[in-house]
Parts: sequence; C-alpha cells; structure tokens
Amino acid sequence: MRRREPERWRRRERGRPRLPLRRSLLGRLLIVSVLVASCAVAATAWLAVQTTSGAIRQEQGQDLSSDAKIYNTLLGYAATHPRWEDVEDTARELARTSQRRIVLTTEDRRPLFDSAGASSVAPLPAQASAVVDPLSVDTVLVPEAMTAGSDRIDPRAVGPFLLPANERTELRAVTEKQVACLNSVGVAADVVDSPSGRPRIEFVRNDTDRDLEFKCVAQNSGATLTEKKALDELNTLADACLKRQGHKGATLNLDLSWDRGYGQITAAGKQPAEKQSAEKYPSEKYPTEKKAAAAVERGDDRAIASCVGSARREQLTDHVAAPALLFIDGTGAVSVPGFDLSPSNTARIVGVTALVLALTVGVSVIAGARLVRPLHALTGAAQRMRDGLDSAPVPVGPDNEIGRLAAAFNDMAVHRARLEEQRKVMVSDVAHELRTPLSNIRGWLEAAQDGLADPDPAFVSSLLEEAVQLQHIIDDLQDLGAADVGALRLHPEPVYADELLGQVAAAYQGPAETAGVTLTVAAPKPGPPGPTLYADPVRLRQAVSNLVSNAVRHTPSGGRVTLRSYRTGPGHGDEVALEVSDTGAGIPADDIPHVFDRFWRAEKSRNRSTGGSGLGLAIVLKLAEAQGGTACVVSTEGKGSVFTLRLPAAPAPADAPAEAGSGPDGPDPINMTL
Repeated sequence: MRRREPERWRRRERGRPRLPLRRSLLGRLLIVSVLVASCAVAATAWLAVQTTSGAIRQEQGQDLSSDAKIYNTLLGYAATHPRWEDVEDTARELARTSQRRIVLTTEDRRPLFDSAGASSVAPLPAQASAVVDPLSVDTVLVPEAMTAGSDRIDPRAVGPFLLPANERTELRAVTEKQVACLNSVGVAADVVDSPSGRPRIEFVRNDTDRDLEFKCVAQNSGATLTEKKALDELNTLADACLKRQGHKGATLNLDLSWDRGYGQITAAGKQPAEKQSAEKYPSEKYPTEKKAAAAVERGDDRAIASCVGSARREQLTDHVAAPALLFIDGTGAVSVPGFDLSPSNTARIVGVTALVLALTVGVSVIAGARLVRPLHALTGAAQRMRDGLDSAPVPVGPDNEIGRLAAAFNDMAVHRARLEEQRKVMVSDVAHELRTPLSNIRGWLEAAQDGLADPDPAFVSSLLEEAVQLQHIIDDLQDLGAADVGALRLHPEPVYADELLGQVAAAYQGPAETAGVTLTVAAPKPGPPGPTLYADPVRLRQAVSNLVSNAVRHTPSGGRVTLRSYRTGPGHGDEVALEVSDTGAGIPADDIPHVFDRFWRAEKSRNRSTGGSGLGLAIVLKLAEAQGGTACVVSTEGKGSVFTLRLPAAPAPADAPAEAGSGPDGPDPINMTL
C-alpha cells in the first residue's frame, strides 16, 4: 500500500486544476511587491520632479541673474572705455566669481578675450548670448528703467560730458551747501554723483516741502565750460538732423530737454504734468486752435527726440568701445550643480522616504499576518500530532497554496488516524492469531503434565499441527515486514507461466479433491510454450498458492477452480496475467476494497475452518508489487471471484512466433462471465 500512495497522490494532484496566478500565494506576493514598488517609484519620481524642477528654476534664475550681472559689468566697461584692450582683468574676475566661461569677440568674431585661455579649442555657439553695445542696450538683460530713456543709451556713456576734477570740486561744494541747508530745515537729502561727475541732490523722501526745497536750491549751478562745449556740439548735430527732416532747430538744455509749445520736452519725449492734464481735461484755457498747434508741436517733439538720440550716438561713438559679441558658457572649469540638496530638499527627501517606508512596513505586516496565520495553525496541529494528541481539522481557507496545504494536512491527519487504527487492529489480530495456537499447545502440554492426556501419536500430531499454524503466521508476518521496508529478497528469472500454474495445481490437487472441488489449469493452445514472465519463481509460486488455497477454501463441494495465463496490453507483449477463478460464493461489493487488507476476513467470527490468518491476500499484493506487478479481484456475489496477478513479461526474441494463449483469443478476466 505504501508504494501505491505516492502515485495515487500524484494522480490526484495532476487532476486538480492549476491555481490562477491572481489567487496563488506567488501572485499575492507579486501584487504586494508591485504595489510597494509602484508607491516607491511614484513617490521617488514625484520628489525627483519637484526637487529637480525647483533646482532647475533656481538655477535658471541664478544663470539669468549671473548673465545680467556679467552683461551689465561689461556694458559699463564699454561705456567708460573707448577700447577693449584692458578688459581682461574685469572679465577674468567675472568668470571667476560666476564660474562661467566668458568670451568676447568683435562683431566679425575676432577674439578679444576668452576666460578658458588661448589654448581652448571648444567651439563657440552659433548664437551669441548678447551684444555688448552701450549705445544700444539689451533691455532683456538690463531693464529700460536703468537706461537713459527710450533711446537705449547706457547712462554711464557720457563721453565729452565727463567733468574734470576742478569742475567737480566746485560743483560739489555748491551742492553740499544746498544739502546742508535742506538738512537744517528738516529735509533729509544727500549728495550723489552722476556718471558725468556732476553732483546732484537725492531726497530721502518724496513728500518734502517744496517751498523749503526752492529756498535752499534757488541758486542752482549752471553748466560748466566742459558741459557747454559738449552741449553745443550735441546741439549742432541735432540741428543738422532736424534740418534734413525739414524741421526747425531746437535749443537743448543741460538735461537734454528743450522749450517748445506748452512746456519742456525731454529727449525721452515726455511732457510736463500740466501739459498732460490740459490735454486730458480741456477747458477754456486751452482753446481748440491751441490744441491743433499743440498736435503739430508734438510731431516736432518726436522728431527732435529722435534726432537728439541719433546725435548722442554720433557724439559718443569715439568715447565708447565698439560693439562686441558676448558668449557665456556653462562648461567652465567648475560646473554648476544640477541638483541642489538644500535643507528643504533634504527634509522633503527624508519625509517622503519615511512615508514610503511606513507604507511598505504596513502593507508587509498586513500581508505577512494573513500569510502566517494559517501556517501557525498548521504548526500547532503538527505539534499536537507529534505529541500523540487528536488534532482537530485545520481550517481550510481560499483555494490557494496555503489552502491546499491545509487540505492536504487534513487528509494526512485522517490517513494517519486510519493507519493508526489499522495498526491497533493489526496488533490485536496478531495477538489473537498467536494466542490461539499457543493456547492449544499449552493446554495439551498441561493436560499431559497432569496425566489427563497420554503422549500418543494423535497427541503429538495435534501439537505439531498447532506449531505449524503458529510458524505459518510468523512466516507471513515476516514476509509482510520485509516487503514493507523493501528488504524482501528476490531472484527474478524467466518463468513459464503455464508450467508454474501446473506445479501449483499439482500441489493443491489433494486438498481440492478432499473438499470436493475440481482444480484445473486451462489447457494452452497447441504450439510454442505459453507466455513467459520475469519474476522470482519461489515468491511467485507463493503468491499463486495463496490464491489457490483461498479459492479452494471458499468454493463449496462440486465447484470448480480454474487457473490460466495470457498476455495483456497493446500488442499482447507488455504484461503476463495469472488468473485464479472460482465458482464460490463470491465477495460482497462493500467488502471488495478490503480484500487485500491485513487480517481482514469476510467471516468476522474468525472460524479457522473457513479462513486462515487473514494475511494471505495481503502477502499476495505485496509480492506482486515487489516484482513490479499488481493484484486485483473481480467478484460477483453468488457466482464466484476472479483474482488476477499482472507481472512484467520477459523479453522475447524478435523472430519468436506468437505465444500460445495470448492475443485476442486469450480470456479477459474483467469481462468474463462467471
């Protein structure tokens, strides 16, 4: 039975449908892993995007600020120097502080300065970062509010308006007196130098008292000789431009404004507040004809502003550096980091990592608890079973690996309990079978000792019969024990089936005649010898003898026991069947599964006249299985039984003729009519 269990288990497992992945333990673990990994990846991606985006924006802002600073510094240098020869120190300091590569070239790309050195072979971009021209300021890098006005001329480009030291000293002394006057009357003001060197008053607050301001600054300083000369030159250039356009000339003031129409107009084209109010709120003070005249004058003012701008560029050309192309590259000696682990970014990383870790631990604990709970139940049941205690069935969960394990464990527990019960029954049966002959032997010996029985030949024959019965039981138990542990010694060899059946029939011919039973061997067909099988002849004869003895014992007088052999299987060459059929009372259908169990009898009374020890058929099954065969029975109650042994056939020569008693003409024990 032990050899058949693994195969039966494998067949049952093969018959069960395979678990779908979503319901299996592996699938659940994969789902949990995917969820945890997805959360971790999503959190990491979100954090990376947020941090990187912030770092990129910060870097872009820093780059733009750095570019504007570089441009503005070089623009100031160009506004105050007529040439680029001495720009190296300024540009190198900018490259060092910004950690960028700075390159200046002429408009035709002749190099003026390269912070990477003359040995650098890195190509310049096709597009310059900016054009450094103080006469045409880039308002993207330098806001328009920092320029002189709409003419986009750098206010640091003063050219001939630059005051010498003596004039600066005189003007500063006057301005300081005015500031002291203002401070004495409670007006906060300070002296600030303009790019040309002319000092000017800067008020701390705009809500100053105009009367006090006028009182202190009533004696305003006029233009110096240097400023008059430069202003006359600028006025001449502007008048020439206006004349070419058909406009009247204009007299420029020191602040580049001129008197025209309703008030002062600056070079930037702006009007005084009172004139703007007059146009916005017309009244009788400004009749319609004056409005028309003002419109004409506004056209002239725009022309004057344009010519003043052109004249300033022409005047400043020889005083500022020529336009230069500026290239700012981020691949300098020190690269700008692309990811800034600032304290805030570090805190965010730590926070998200802690959140992901907590989520992972929580999901793992929940999943692990659900997986471990049934395993704990299985462990407890196994320990109770180890201690010899009755174990309640383990709850079977969903149809997954653990559920199937619990079901298999319950089946094992039931099978173990059945085996334990069989073991107890077997021990009881063995004790009963051994007690009977021993009790008889003891009784006869005690009777002889007490003088109640004479040791005559009949007495000795009775003791010998009981001893033989006892020896037979012990031999059967020894054979079963050896078969159970795989220690049964076998000496297989080719055996002629019909010859072996004839030997067994001859051995049991006497007991069969005594019982009134006809014992025959089915005559083989004429021709070659019958089927040949490969087995141990002694053990095989023992198995067939047990079947014949059992058949003769259970066949009433006048019945028949028939022995036959034939090949079975496809091509009639796989196995050889040895069949013992009888016309006895047969076996009830409910008892057939227990026929080969040890110590099992259909007669529960254990009457030795109708049955032996109950080990014969169990030994038959073990001997057949030990030699690679099987044993089976087909029985119909009231008609008889057919016991069949199937054993491997011995290989036959390729040119050997068909064996007698094989093929379709051989009887089929399953379908035969009893």
